[in-house]
Amino acid sequence: MIIIATILFYFCFLLLISRIVTRRGNNDLFFRAGRKSPWYMVAFGMVGASISGVTFVSVPGMPGVSAMNYMQTCLGFAVGYFVIAFVLLPVYYRLRLTTIYSYLKGRFGRRSYKTGASFFLLSKMTGAAVRFYVVCIILQHFVLDAYDIPFFITVMSMVALIWLYTRRGGIKTLVVTDTFQTICLFTALILIICNVISALDMTVGEAVTAVAADDHSDIFVFDDWTSKQYFWKQFLSGIFITIVMTGLDQDMMQKNLTCKNLHDAQKDMCTYGVAFVPANLLFLTLGVLLMLLASKQGLALPASGDDLLPMFAASGRMGVAVVVFFSIGIVAASFSSADSALTSLTTSYCVDICERPDDEVLRKSTHVGMSIIFVVFILLFRIINSTSVIDAIYIMCSYTYGPLLGLFAYGLLTKRQTNDKFVPYIAVASPLVCYLIDFLSVRLWNYHFGYELLMLNGLITFFGLYVISFWQKPSVRHT
Repeated sequence: MIIIATILFYFCFLLLISRIVTRRGNNDLFFRAGRKSPWYMVAFGMVGASISGVTFVSVPGMPGVSAMNYMQTCLGFAVGYFVIAFVLLPVYYRLRLTTIYSYLKGRFGRRSYKTGASFFLLSKMTGAAVRFYVVCIILQHFVLDAYDIPFFITVMSMVALIWLYTRRGGIKTLVVTDTFQTICLFTALILIICNVISALDMTVGEAVTAVAADDHSDIFVFDDWTSKQYFWKQFLSGIFITIVMTGLDQDMMQKNLTCKNLHDAQKDMCTYGVAFVPANLLFLTLGVLLMLLASKQGLALPASGDDLLPMFAASGRMGVAVVVFFSIGIVAASFSSADSALTSLTTSYCVDICERPDDEVLRKSTHVGMSIIFVVFILLFRIINSTSVIDAIYIMCSYTYGPLLGLFAYGLLTKRQTNDKFVPYIAVASPLVCYLIDFLSVRLWNYHFGYELLMLNGLITFFGLYVISFWQKPSVRHT
């Protein structure tokens, strides 16, 4: 009951913030927040939105499987944010875009525009469902199963809570609530780390020394290029993952586009990018500390790394305070990513697919419809998931964001047109070809593609766009 009470209290506070920030909603506030958001609030809130419940649960479990190798990917993330700040943001602000996929319409044509928006809708709905699945399954397993509450009721209730506080203000509300949720997330994380250090009977200095000396704190892998953890694979993949999952993602860029001007948006992006590295280092450090605590208490580590933090926190092994901190942290992380996902999905559907940005009735009905589809995707993921949650996200990202990477790369790096008529076919064929190559490489050369699948997918799309550019003289202008 402690977890349920914590969630309800937290939600009531979010609803109060929503009502204060936006007393009467309209499409301009919902989609653009009037383009008046302070850059520092956007930057701070985006840290929480990026971390999500997946990071809060999965990343502390990573050291038990692959040490701190994930930091190699995080270093790539930081570089990717600077690329977004100085390559993509100037284009978006010059064109004064509401949704970033409008760029494809001017550059290639209507079908390319619709293809980009459609792939975003699929990618974001899938990824956001996986992220929110984490908090739902933990709440179900550790609390609601005892009351025989079905999982679908849990999911519907949680999504309904998010819909309630985002339905009026949309992105304007999220700029404020994300800031509050990021404060809650890191407060919870630091307090949990302090409690774990106390349970280990260590000082902070002793804990840092113990983590550094532990074999699970190794970061770099340079000696095996076939390994998924090889440095250059993870580093380069991190750069491209950031470019597509932030720079080519309406969800993340919608907040940046609410800043007053390009300079503010660039400050926001660079600050956020730098902060993301130490944030993930804290989560990995917590994972090593939890394994040390398990060893001290003679506890067996769970089969799945995703269960490591919940095993200690949600089960009450470390006291009521940690249960409350954990509940606040995971709900803050999950809500801050799911609420912005629903808002961006609604925005893209109304603006890109329907091309009716001023229709308030459409916006309200779409927001409800996206919430229902979101519930369905979460329930489907529970049936088919068979891997670590964070790995599942990046695998799906590799297939669904690859065509977006190829489209934007072709548009920004070349001056050639392409045949707009055939772009949808290239975008669909590219992930299929990518999957076939991955399948054959394992069986013929025993080579397992990791996150670099994203780069391969984008390259195939890029090459396909180049090939079809010779098939017909294009009729669309450059932008």
